[in-house]
Amino acid sequence: MRSLIGAYLPYRLREGFDDDLPHSSPAATLRVVKAHPIFARFYDRLARAMWPKEVEHRTELMAGLRGRVLEVGAGTGLNFQLYPEGVDVVAVEPEPNMARRAVEREAEAPVRVRLLRAAAEALPFRDGSFDAAVLSLVFCSVLDARAAASELRRVLRAGGEVRIYEHVRSENPRHAWWQDRITPIWRRINAGCRPNRDTAARLRAAGFDVEVRRIPIGPPSPARPHILGVARPRERG
Repeated sequence: MRSLIGAYLPYRLREGFDDDLPHSSPAATLRVVKAHPIFARFYDRLARAMWPKEVEHRTELMAGLRGRVLEVGAGTGLNFQLYPEGVDVVAVEPEPNMARRAVEREAEAPVRVRLLRAAAEALPFRDGSFDAAVLSLVFCSVLDARAAASELRRVLRAGGEVRIYEHVRSENPRHAWWQDRITPIWRRINAGCRPNRDTAARLRAAGFDVEVRRIPIGPPSPARPHILGVARPRERG
């Protein structure tokens, strides 16, 4: 256990958490994620290089958020600078190397951000804890998409929403065929990323109404296209 989280433990729980935001369990996290130091370094550099092309979409992703917001899979914390004034952000990131970089950006954020290590499949929060959640280029890499989608619905308050910016399975049959073929090796070199995952379909299956548009970003690659939009829990009937 120490080999994966020892250095990160001081940042696992930030001071000031409310009683309804219990801290994460390191042991539970380690069962679903392993460290990817090389990928984490490469990802941060690539994300910063892509920033001029993505910032417009990421800004739209955050626009109008209110109340307490959960960012799932915060990565290296690039989104922290874009949250609108007045929101209270709780961010979770299971990969320790990315989380260390996110800690630095947490301190620079214009809004209150509290970061802890936890996985999307087992969010350490009580039911109905958040007004909104943010998914930003993360759902491709969660191990159990069904469990993660169910957890999102559980922690949202009534009337809450999930903001989505993800790369997903192509609607073009030829491109989707290629995504299916390359996914096994792509996962191994990109920290579990599945370019053929249909995130919108996963959320719909978990009881969300999903409204997104497809946007092409970056050069041709398995990690295209992207979707940008919102998902809202359907009323239970």
